[in-house]
Amino acid sequence: MKNSLVVQSSKLSVDETAAKLKTLLQTRNIKLFAHIDHSAAAKENGMELSDEQVLIFGDPKVGTHLMQEDPAIGFELPLRMLIWNEDGTKVAYREPLAYLEEFNINRNRAIIEKMSVLMDTLSKTITEVD
Repeated sequence: MKNSLVVQSSKLSVDETAAKLKTLLQTRNIKLFAHIDHSAAAKENGMELSDEQVLIFGDPKVGTHLMQEDPAIGFELPLRMLIWNEDGTKVAYREPLAYLEEFNINRNRAIIEKMSVLMDTLSKTITEVD
C-alpha cells in the first residue's frame, strides 16, 4: 500500500468538521485523547498557519490487543484524523490496513479490519452535509 493516506473534502469549515467528529466520537463512546489545534499553536508563537487540527482517539481495550502482539504498532495508536483548510476543508487519516504490511499483526487482523471500517465511516459521516 504505497500511499496509505485517505483524503476527503468537507463542505463544512475546519471547526465545524472537527466539532462534528467530536460529537460522533462521543455518541460512539470512543475516547478522545487529544484535540490539537496547529493553527492556534502557530498563532501563539507569532506565526500564521491556515486552520489545521488533529483529533486523536481510540479505545484502549482494542489498541492494547494490537500492542501486545506487536509493541511497535503503538507508534500509530491511538488513531488520528487531520482536518485542515487547503482550498476548502480536507479530512485525512492513515488507512489502518497499511498496518498489516508494516507490523507483525496476525492474531488480531480482524481488529485492524474493523479499524479500517471505523475510519472510513467516521470520515464519510463528518464530510456529509446534514
